[in-house]
Amino acid sequence: MSEVRDHWQKPPFIANTALRWLVYGGAIAYFLWVGATMPINWVRVSEGIGRAGQIFGGAFPPSFERSGLLIDGFLESLKIALLATAGGVVLSIPIAFMAARNIVPLPVYYIGRAIIIIARSFHPVIVAIIFVKSVGFGPFAGVLTLIVYSIGFVAKMLAERIEEIDFGQVEAMRAAGAPYLSTLFYAIFPQIMPRQIGLAIYQLDSNLRASAVVGLVGAGGIGATLANAFGRYDYDFALAITIVIVGVILISEGISGQIRKRIG
Repeated sequence: MSEVRDHWQKPPFIANTALRWLVYGGAIAYFLWVGATMPINWVRVSEGIGRAGQIFGGAFPPSFERSGLLIDGFLESLKIALLATAGGVVLSIPIAFMAARNIVPLPVYYIGRAIIIIARSFHPVIVAIIFVKSVGFGPFAGVLTLIVYSIGFVAKMLAERIEEIDFGQVEAMRAAGAPYLSTLFYAIFPQIMPRQIGLAIYQLDSNLRASAVVGLVGAGGIGATLANAFGRYDYDFALAITIVIVGVILISEGISGQIRKRIG
């Protein structure tokens, strides 16, 4: 007799075979329709290939002759990232408490969640354009942009951590007659502090990357230096800036990863 073996097989996403293939076929048909109906100017695309060749041809070898300008732009990005992270984290803490359903009344919860949703609704470039129009070109617009960006991420993640705390400690403090602030400082903060530190480090790393992007629309930093280089057709200097941005982000990612491991 042959030995019968049971083999586990992952169940399909959609159990009904006909419905599953109908969904797959519909998805493929939709993407084909989108590709066929998008207004793509193929003549301009073919011309763009030639322009791309000119850009890459002019970018090699990269030029580091204006290293002083490059360093100034990078240091400005670092200042923007540090200030935005500090401001964003400080503002995120009360907003996160407002958005934690287990410790605040329902109206306050809705207000906190609304602030987070608004902060997360727009890409940093769009927010940067708004602030550049409001306060003018320069690093201040970049700091304000990344503060909003930080609130959208840090407040959301911290609020979710607050909702996961061991509520027994809070109830014990309340039963002992502790006031609200004492309960926050001695029953909630110790439970969320490791996550808060990790989020702050991650956000600093993320803001350093984002500062290069928002600078392209006039919000200061190394991104503004890169935009100016492209505007002057200094493609070799633009490549040098790009190399520095990639190198700094790699180093920052490695350092922040090691720190998060140690505190995690």
